[in-house]
Amino acid sequence: MDADAVVVGAGLAGLVAAAEIADAGRSVIVLDQEPGQNLGGQAFWSLGGLFLVDTPEQRRTGIRDSADLALSDWLGSAAFDRGVDDPAGADFWARQWATAYVHFAAGEKRAWLHEQGVRWLPVVGWAERGGHLADGHGNSVPRFHLTWGTGPGILEPFVRRVRAHAEAGRITLRFRHRVDALTVTDGVVDGVYGAVLAPDHAERGAATNRDVTGEFTVRAGAVLVTSGGIGGDQDLVREQWPQRLGTPPSYMVSGVPAHVDGRMLAITGAAGGRIVNSDRMWHYTEGVQNHSPVWENHGIRIIPGPSSLWLDATGRRLPAPNFPGFDTLGTLAALRAGGHEHSWFVLTQKIIEKEFALSGSEQNPDVTGKNVRATLGRVRPGAAAPVEAFLQRGADFVVADTLDELVVGMNRLTGGAPELDSEVIRRQVVARDRQLDNAFVKDLQVMAIHNARRTLGEKLARTAPPHRLLDPAAGPLIAVRLHVLTRKTLGGLQTDLAGRVLGAGGAPVPGLWAAGEVAGFGGGGVHGYRALEGTFLGGCLFSGRQAGRSVALGG
Repeated sequence: MDADAVVVGAGLAGLVAAAEIADAGRSVIVLDQEPGQNLGGQAFWSLGGLFLVDTPEQRRTGIRDSADLALSDWLGSAAFDRGVDDPAGADFWARQWATAYVHFAAGEKRAWLHEQGVRWLPVVGWAERGGHLADGHGNSVPRFHLTWGTGPGILEPFVRRVRAHAEAGRITLRFRHRVDALTVTDGVVDGVYGAVLAPDHAERGAATNRDVTGEFTVRAGAVLVTSGGIGGDQDLVREQWPQRLGTPPSYMVSGVPAHVDGRMLAITGAAGGRIVNSDRMWHYTEGVQNHSPVWENHGIRIIPGPSSLWLDATGRRLPAPNFPGFDTLGTLAALRAGGHEHSWFVLTQKIIEKEFALSGSEQNPDVTGKNVRATLGRVRPGAAAPVEAFLQRGADFVVADTLDELVVGMNRLTGGAPELDSEVIRRQVVARDRQLDNAFVKDLQVMAIHNARRTLGEKLARTAPPHRLLDPAAGPLIAVRLHVLTRKTLGGLQTDLAGRVLGAGGAPVPGLWAAGEVAGFGGGGVHGYRALEGTFLGGCLFSGRQAGRSVALGG
């Protein structure tokens, strides 16, 4: 054997797993098709939000949370319905992973990360608010804990641990090694083989060459696949797009680099691994074109507060509960039912200053760089600098002093396809503005704005005071054209709670483990149909730790 274990993929899940295996004194080879500058994978580009339950940050701001409430929210969102009680069912292990993960998030997750130097901002965000009944989709309370240092801040302790093991000779990092197949001997997965790719000095995230310079084979006692999902391959996304979300858009922006290609799913399946829930996926409806793209068709997600008016491509307001930040996939289905490629936010300068955040470490240099002064500056008047850059340079932004001028700009942006009628939009804006005459209202979105501001964090840092969109003092008016942005795979390789990949008959495939997005973040679909946010990085952490510790113990 060349090593006790080989880990395929040097993203967050792979780094966590490799560190755990090496901590037990085992030897590990980590393979990745990308150059070393991409160490950490997608996690580097993330905002760094984590789903945590009943934390000091929550309690300090008056939020009462519990494992029971969080599990109720998770199950109401996941809506597991594929053989939950059948060991052969697609959701059997997913449901068990869900329970285990929620208890991890309510238990040792924070302490485990805190011991490694990870810290969080004091204000807890309220993502995926739901807007349904109590047992339906959404977070009942704010749980989105933003990491100090964003995605790189989460990666740092695991990169540090892996680098230390590499210096000690327990971990070997081999970049530009593309795995093309798993080797199987007498029914046991015992290694990998593939192509050595030519060196490439492209900046992190940019496309790299696929020039083959040689071949390689690695033999190991355990093979752990942590290669990520399919979000960078839009053709594959469209191929697996479920009918319940309507037809796939012909145009989408990409929220992940092209190397997030899903290759290892089919490769692992060919070695006997069972792939389940491939039709479950997570794509955002608030994507905008990046004015300074790193990868092809690079999109950035707006993380909105609750106040922007959301219109479809024809200028009609979306029905409840399709409000900003409430139900990602419900809104996606509603928009796809209309058959158009884009939708619109209509808002004011006052709203954008307080409620617009941009997903991604590079779009939040103050938090990513751990700059206290710059981060505190967010409470001052004016939009954050990255948001202001999109206002000035973004291809999807329109700014005007009057509603008529705004609609003219919106039509100019789309070439009038479809043509927007300023009077139709005005009627809806005026109707919404009338709801602000009283503290009690019938408009569910305005009601939700009032409700959000009852939490200290939302009132101080996230939700603008309710105001009329047509109030000149709140202006100018802003419209943002929104695109579907590809992001996450929610299904994948089915695994048990030890991260062992299961075969078609439900038994573990000897020698084979998986973690992270390629495993649906655990069990082949821990999120079910919908996610609660802050759970993707957390899923990599938990599933990587589970699989790594299992491999270290010999399975």
